Amino acid sequence: MKKKKVLFISSSGGHFTQLLQMSPLMDKYESLIVTEKNDVVLSLKDKLNIKFLVYCTRKRPFSFPFLFIYNCFLSLFYLLKFSPKYIITTGAGTAIPMCYLGKIFGKKIIYIESFARRDSKSLSGKIIYPISNLFIVQWEEMLKFYPKAKYFGSIY
Repeated sequence: MKKKKVLFISSSGGHFTQLLQMSPLMDKYESLIVTEKNDVVLSLKDKLNIKFLVYCTRKRPFSFPFLFIYNCFLSLFYLLKFSPKYIITTGAGTAIPMCYLGKIFGKKIIYIESFARRDSKSLSGKIIYPISNLFIVQWEEMLKFYPKAKYFGSIY
């Protein structure tokens, strides 16, 4: 019996740390992790099925558009090559292109709003909420911002 394919994507740092909390889920399915390349994540390359995007931040306005477009093409490549049924993300900007491309190709989008968001929406949450099949918040108070979201508590 073939396992369902699930693509997990997030930016590096805290979003990636939250994504790794779903390791039991990653073990249950055929999984691919996509995140930004940095030294911490590179150290996990031998333990995880992981692919990399380039680090891209809006704090660098001159390089951001070019790196963002490059990451869009990389996301499309990874999406087509792996062909998951589900895309699960804890956000930030790195995940936005993958989620929209996935939606175009009929993939199910599951977004988990950051644990750090207790009383305001994240930018990636605002952008992905309209296309998500399941939107999860980790604080009950966040349901007032995302009325269609589901509250399951913390992933920690």
